Amino acid sequence: MSQLESLRDILVAINPFSGLPPILQTVYWVVFVTILISILSELWLMAKGARATSRHGSSGPAQATDDYLWVFVVPALNEETTIRDSVTRLQAVDVRHRRILVVNDGSEDGTGAVLDEITSASDDVLVLTRRPPSARQGKAAALNAAYRHLLAERSDPTSSLAQFDEAHTVIVIVDADGRLEPDAPRAVTPHFDDARVGGVQVLVRIYNRARVLPWVQDLEFAVFGWVYQRGRSALDTANMGGNGQFNRLSALQSIADECGPWRNRLTEDQDLGVRLLEQGWKGRQENSTWVSQQGLSSLRRLYRQRVRWSQGTWQALRLIAQPRTGMRPLARADQIWYLLTPCTQALVGATVALSVVYVAIDIEHLHIAVITGVMFYLMSFAPGVAAMLASLRGNGPWRVLLAIALAHCFVIYSWIIYPVVYQAALRQLLHRQSWSKTAREPIDDDPALSLSV
Repeated sequence: MSQLESLRDILVAINPFSGLPPILQTVYWVVFVTILISILSELWLMAKGARATSRHGSSGPAQATDDYLWVFVVPALNEETTIRDSVTRLQAVDVRHRRILVVNDGSEDGTGAVLDEITSASDDVLVLTRRPPSARQGKAAALNAAYRHLLAERSDPTSSLAQFDEAHTVIVIVDADGRLEPDAPRAVTPHFDDARVGGVQVLVRIYNRARVLPWVQDLEFAVFGWVYQRGRSALDTANMGGNGQFNRLSALQSIADECGPWRNRLTEDQDLGVRLLEQGWKGRQENSTWVSQQGLSSLRRLYRQRVRWSQGTWQALRLIAQPRTGMRPLARADQIWYLLTPCTQALVGATVALSVVYVAIDIEHLHIAVITGVMFYLMSFAPGVAAMLASLRGNGPWRVLLAIALAHCFVIYSWIIYPVVYQAALRQLLHRQSWSKTAREPIDDDPALSLSV
């Protein structure tokens, strides 16, 4: 009996949450394990990505892109501010076989007039104009309209598009504010040499990052690309983003229904990427090239945008139950953990808030708030440091110190927008699916901060 009492005393002594009511101890232990799994998962993905860079890296020869037809699809709704810039840059992309298909999705501003000027001066841009009631049904509907048009055009044996089979036709999604690097097709071509690669996502950058808020968004995308996506690319499970995604036509056909491959989701890109993986296709990330887009300089508009994105992640929870063909056990576990992100975010954030409240009531348990806060901070801090180390130019100790200093900006930014997960969950519970388009800002080509590649 004394040995059992001694063991109990030891367990109580090492239990950081001892003294709390049993129900709170259970909650804190669940959160503790959740944060620990998150940190270990991040470190594991960092290691996988660092080891696999050479295996998947380097661009192929320029002529390798000639084996493919590159169809650039640009969904556009009231994009008169940026559409000319985006399409003109696509015309400068270094490929021999291209088609630029712009979907004018019921624009009411000058988008149509700008596109008319472009098409009158060039024959490599086709505008697909959608009008009510079919227009303005969401980005997925616009992309599906482009997909159906492409299939119809390919059915004509005299069309230049029919010269390439589905495996050698690549659909590239570029947002109306997107600036795709001219070398992007050359950089992703080696990935498509693997016949099971269904999609490749390039790094997303923010081109107006000379201002603080857009710059932190650039860091946010760097974290996603250099930490999570690069690690998952080593597992062949990198997901697709809405801007700068390259999808093999045969892969899209394998998940398409009568409307097309995209589903009516607030994050249709995430949904499509996961379903490609479920069908056995490989997903890759390519960070040697990128697509740039506008960042938001208004915190209010940024918050509204992220609520929409977060609600999309809540919608994606239904994908957890889907089978994952041919996926390795660790990759499958990582995918499920990835889809559970909104749940873990909500749980951890609520517990951190609970710690603050509980300490205010009972100062004797200050150590609990400290432990929870430190773990939560590390979960946010580690990816920021890794992304900065991967993207900063130069070498040496100053690079490490700068990465550590700048990573704090990412942590603060993450905390500022953290409440979006709760508002998004409430919207999903109330079945509110409405969305508002992010307004573009005037193009500003002032020199951006050269903090990353």
